[in-house]
Amino acid sequence: MSSWPGKRVVVTGGASFIGSHLVDRLCALGAEVTVLDDFSSGVRSNLASSPTARIVELDLEYCELGELKKYFSGIEVVFHLAATHGGRGYIDTHPADVCSNFAIDHHVFEAARLSDVERVVSASSACVYPPALQAETSSTYKLKESDCDPGDLSHPLSADLEYGWAKLMGEIQLRAFVKQYGLKGCSLRFVTAYGERENETHAVIALMSKARQRLDPFVVWGTGEQSRDFTYVSDIVEGCIAALGVTDGRAINLGTGERYRLIDVARMILSLLDFHPKIEFDTTKPTGVVNRALDVGLARDLMGWEPRVSLTEGLTRTAAWYVDTHPFVGTLDPMVLMERARS
Repeated sequence: MSSWPGKRVVVTGGASFIGSHLVDRLCALGAEVTVLDDFSSGVRSNLASSPTARIVELDLEYCELGELKKYFSGIEVVFHLAATHGGRGYIDTHPADVCSNFAIDHHVFEAARLSDVERVVSASSACVYPPALQAETSSTYKLKESDCDPGDLSHPLSADLEYGWAKLMGEIQLRAFVKQYGLKGCSLRFVTAYGERENETHAVIALMSKARQRLDPFVVWGTGEQSRDFTYVSDIVEGCIAALGVTDGRAINLGTGERYRLIDVARMILSLLDFHPKIEFDTTKPTGVVNRALDVGLARDLMGWEPRVSLTEGLTRTAAWYVDTHPFVGTLDPMVLMERARS
């Protein structure tokens, strides 16, 4: 950490949920941070805790390569978090939009190698994993990086919807830039990240929004039996920083290795907000795979990283923030659960 003061860093997507927390951490360490964001989902107020960060509004999908190179010139590290993304409702209903990540990733990697950036850490997703490995409710299997290895041609690849394929292609592109040009970096597979500044298209904040507005009946998408590996945002941020030592283009899981049913998470949130409604289930809504948790042994071995925030602690912090920043109005526009509300 002593090497951070004065280090020149770019965070793409730095005004959004995870990106803004990473910017806060890097600025606290003394790095000179430039944020590149088109503000399609992020907001400037997310960066209020990092007044030293330079903020540049830039659309990474459509900008000229020369313009992007200008902001990468002299940069030592690029944390690439910019993406067209959202929760399950969004990625189910915007398949063409999420495919824009193919172009965004390519532009970032091309500008990084042309500008002699020393390291790239790129955000990927657990959606790259084959849905067939996540189809049994009772399974205790934890997804390993080898379950989706673009370098192993003896096994077919599969991914979760267009978003999963786009993120997998981002990993493949980074590996290609490492192989052809010697670019140094890695991809990180995030899983169900949650925390302050996240928006309502994602499960945890969607549930909190319904509880905050005292919606009764309280509707949970799906059967409630679907399970996930919920990862608090500060653990994701520390994983991003720890990943700088991995330079061979590989992908690494960031999760907790624990799984929780959505209905149990919903009940934890209702308890935190002291709300006790009738719970109903809507199986017409998109829910994704039924069972997802990651093996994080490689992150421990390669990066010395491990998750530190329990689900109980993370939900408590997130609920306190949500109540403080979202007033009670008694209603909720259902579209905020499906569209990319700014976060």
